[in-house]
Amino acid sequence: MGIKSWLTQAGRTLKLANKPGREELWLSIKISLLGIGLVGVIGFVIKLLSYALGGAAHSASSTT
Repeated sequence: MGIKSWLTQAGRTLKLANKPGREELWLSIKISLLGIGLVGVIGFVIKLLSYALGGAAHSASSTT
């Protein structure tokens, strides 16, 4: 596939594409932010668990 045919196909795709409406765009933004927040919360919980479990194991080994 050459550059010329790729540009032709890309041009056809852009002609068929349409912009999302305000509501659809806002819904996409909300879903994206919710996903990012969810991943952040999961990471935070994992980090807290690692501190809790790692701290307990570390303090138990240092007392012996």
